[in-house]
Amino acid sequence: MPLSKITSAQLPGLFEAQFTRCAVAPGETIVLLTDHNTPREMVNAAFAAALALGAESFEVGLSRALDLQRVGHDKPGAGEGLMNALQSADLLCTFFPPNLSPWLAACRKGGTRVLSITDKPDQLHRLLAPEGTKEAVLHAAERYANARVIHVTSDAGTDFTYRRGDPAWSELRAYYGYSDEPGHFDQWGMAMVADFPDEGTAEGIVVVKPGDLWILPYVRAVESEIRIEVREGFIRKIEGGLDAKAFNDWLARNATSPQDLDPYAVSHLGFGLHPNAYWDDILTYGNSVADLTMAARAYAGNFLFSTGPGPHRRTKGHIDMPMSDCSVSLDGELFLDKGVIKDPKAVIRRN
Repeated sequence: MPLSKITSAQLPGLFEAQFTRCAVAPGETIVLLTDHNTPREMVNAAFAAALALGAESFEVGLSRALDLQRVGHDKPGAGEGLMNALQSADLLCTFFPPNLSPWLAACRKGGTRVLSITDKPDQLHRLLAPEGTKEAVLHAAERYANARVIHVTSDAGTDFTYRRGDPAWSELRAYYGYSDEPGHFDQWGMAMVADFPDEGTAEGIVVVKPGDLWILPYVRAVESEIRIEVREGFIRKIEGGLDAKAFNDWLARNATSPQDLDPYAVSHLGFGLHPNAYWDDILTYGNSVADLTMAARAYAGNFLFSTGPGPHRRTKGHIDMPMSDCSVSLDGELFLDKGVIKDPKAVIRRN
């Protein structure tokens, strides 16, 4: 583990910069949702930043940690009044990922802004949204929202298509690294666009090559090729070595019966845009599921392939795999060319 370049004395200023991006105003309430894994210096820095901006804040500490290898938790805890406390926030900061969980949707529905904070202080500093991040992400999201047929290819052998835009399945997500609008959910360090494919439309071959990333459930760099055959929206065949066996075993383990195909469904698909996110952070910071990094999902030019949950599918057998060097066409127009963003309006400049 590398030595931290950010000291505890610098953390309050770092959180104040982030909370300013989140439009925290005097008199607002910030709620910090933590568990026993949350570093105390992070909590204290958040308290200090809230005070500096004239906001009120309090902490809700959970007695049990959630299973971070799985998603879609109904609630973060069963205590009476917990959800009322979370929904009372103007800004809710969760120090673990709340993705794809019904309780997150419930908080957002009431207008609470939600910010997930999961990375190391050095990463949080490096991944503070550069100027123009929101504009670039929203432009990319508009491009994605207007596209109907997406084609993904790679020199490794990927040749994969899907359709999107069906209101029954589309949940377009635009993450720009801070939560500044009522009901918006974001993740500190993120710059990414994603959506779910229309049901039954994902088709073709996805080849995950060595050096691509596996963020859930194992948090590791892929070491051996995984060749995935997709038909009518579901994974039908998985070939390869150790990583392919782990991939297949994880999906099978999360099936509720031999007939349950939900873990094998193609889930959200998208691409990263962050210029200060590095795919090799996973090598620097280690393979710990407790230290999920936004850098791994957000690095500019990755294509994110995932399996499992969807708008009408609640399986917890979720896999996230950011892939490098892919080309992505939106209705026949090249958006990514071997991992390079071709639309200048979607390119974020480093600070």
